[in-house]
Amino acid sequence: MEGTVFTPSLEGIKHVKTPEGEMLTKPFLEVCKNILPVIEKFGAAMTLVKSDIGGNITRLESKYASNPTQFNFLYNMVKTEVETKTAKASSSCTNGLLWLTRAMDFLVELFRNLLEHKDWTMSQACSDSYSKTLKKWHGWLASSSFTL
Repeated sequence: MEGTVFTPSLEGIKHVKTPEGEMLTKPFLEVCKNILPVIEKFGAAMTLVKSDIGGNITRLESKYASNPTQFNFLYNMVKTEVETKTAKASSSCTNGLLWLTRAMDFLVELFRNLLEHKDWTMSQACSDSYSKTLKKWHGWLASSSFTL
């Protein structure tokens, strides 16, 4: 995959975990940010996805920047919010991380569909990916908005 739009993410993913398996905040967010230009190439149809991912990255980056030593590991952000009983808030980093990883699951499934089903339209690939990843987490309103 040398020289593709995925190269920065594939290289970056090698540096996301410590040898002990702990997720490092900054490298993880860098990998996530590297996927934004790829999403942008899909045009207006993916604007909402790109915006949602970008917003969650920004939320996590702000928390990290507030204390890079304390929040060097993603787990520490979640742990701090659990201890302060703010993890379940819609604006929490825990919630942002949850939706960021769900969005990444959607994108992985979308890229898989596009690779394996070359005869599918973008709409078919997105709908299938959505139903396999995000639909179970969305209410009927969000699900119907996605379809539109």
